[in-house]
Amino acid sequence: QVQFVESGGALVQPGGSLRLSCAAPGSIFRFYAMGWYRQAPGKQRELVATITSGSSTNYVDSVKGRFTISRDNAKNMVYLQMNSLKPEDTAVYYCNRNPSQQGWWGQGTQVTVSS
Repeated sequence: QVQFVESGGALVQPGGSLRLSCAAPGSIFRFYAMGWYRQAPGKQRELVATITSGSSTNYVDSVKGRFTISRDNAKNMVYLQMNSLKPEDTAVYYCNRNPSQQGWWGQGTQVTVSS
């Protein structure tokens, strides 16, 4: 079954940091452009960070300068380093291909930023 597995979410105070991990399926992972997405309750999923097969990155304005996406093709892993976290970053975070593949969503990992 093709499904990503996210981990690393936690309850963290504003200004804190987390590193999320994504284990990716597929034998051609190194060719996939990937993204981190997040979904807050009652809201649509939002693409927050992307990384190409060549490791070029882009970010939504709200996380620029705070989040860093990276990948390790040998391990089929994608990471999201999240610094200077804000309450508005609270969401379930998912990884998927970019563009996303609808049948490939995993369970996500909960990030809660609160005092």
